[in-house]
Amino acid sequence: MLDIKQVRLDPQAVADALNKKFYSFNAAEFEALDAVRKQADINSQNLLAERKKASKQIGELIKTGLNIDEAKAQVNETLAKIESELEALKLQAKEANDALDQLLMAVPNLPADDVPDGKDESNNVEVLRWGEPRNFDFDVKDHVDVGEKLGGLDFEVATKITGSRFAVMRGGLARMHRALIQLMLDTHTREHGYQEVYVPYMVNADSLRGTGQLPKFEADLFKLQGDSEYYLIPTAEVPVTNLYRDTIVDPAELEKGLRFTCHTPCFRSEAGSYGRDTRGMIRQHQFEKVELVQFVRPEESDSALEALTGHAEAILQKLNLPYRKVILCGGDLGFSARKTYDLEVWLPGQSAYREISSCSSFGDFQARRMMARWRNPETGKSELLHTLNGSGLAVGRTLVAILENYQQADGSLNVPTALQSYMGGIQHLLPGEL
Repeated sequence: MLDIKQVRLDPQAVADALNKKFYSFNAAEFEALDAVRKQADINSQNLLAERKKASKQIGELIKTGLNIDEAKAQVNETLAKIESELEALKLQAKEANDALDQLLMAVPNLPADDVPDGKDESNNVEVLRWGEPRNFDFDVKDHVDVGEKLGGLDFEVATKITGSRFAVMRGGLARMHRALIQLMLDTHTREHGYQEVYVPYMVNADSLRGTGQLPKFEADLFKLQGDSEYYLIPTAEVPVTNLYRDTIVDPAELEKGLRFTCHTPCFRSEAGSYGRDTRGMIRQHQFEKVELVQFVRPEESDSALEALTGHAEAILQKLNLPYRKVILCGGDLGFSARKTYDLEVWLPGQSAYREISSCSSFGDFQARRMMARWRNPETGKSELLHTLNGSGLAVGRTLVAILENYQQADGSLNVPTALQSYMGGIQHLLPGEL
């Protein structure tokens, strides 16, 4: 959520900044609601002054000849009228504040100054490329054909069990999927200083509001039936970031570093995908990720984004998967994000780079919604933290990249060197031997 003080200071400047995200902020509506709230507060203060003055009038009325009961009755009548008006003003102020909250809860974060202009992903700016795409001397297959020939990837059975956009993995591919998770967790905990956490796969609505999925993106979520308002998590970002909701972090704890990594399944309805990537494992309703989440001081936010993105890149480099890094333009930037780098892995079956990780800085946007704070030792006051997260990596898409980049002409699959120790020394997966 945006800082309402910043919005009040210059609503039009906020509207202008949000134009980069192609979001139309109604500054006039905000100012009108805020004016109602402000006037209600002013009127309340005036009535409180009248109430104080009226309470002192009993003695003056007695001096005019009224007896004490008559004086009290007259003052009480005035006080009752004031109390009635105060209650009406309190309700008016509350309604205006609630309307302001609802308005701001639906307003996206302001983009950072260095976010490039642009309407969609075609306007994202490439920052670097790593690795050289492999030259194949045979016809390249996509991951669906490679996996099915190996006998370890089955979409037909998954459709029978559940429906479309699910997958069943068997044998060596299932083991490789598990090995990827372990490689990622080990790398981030042993080399990058993250603490591994285990979290619920279901969250309440407050958690989703805290990270920005609600109210705007409810259609993308799977809501559970029952007495409790629970949702399946769309990403581990939600439960892990909410670890510090309604919390004031001690500076000593923050000094040690609040870095968390977490493996979870993720569940998304893909309501806005409109039939994109219906083949294979690129866009599924259930998939797995290893998430990276950081909480930092405001002045550390920019450098933390660079570091976190580098931690995700390290996995791609260990697996020797060619990729490129892009900074998202304003029109492609997410609702809560201030700045985002996407890592796009090379998929020879598509002859294209495809997203495998999205690493974002949110500034204090999520922290304000969650009231995640730290105690500044210099001032003794609580201040909002800055939050960041990124995929380190999306496990299914990493498996897709291995299937396409490590495929062999005879239908076998080479196992990346970094994964071999996690797979009992297996160097190749062969068709029919899964």
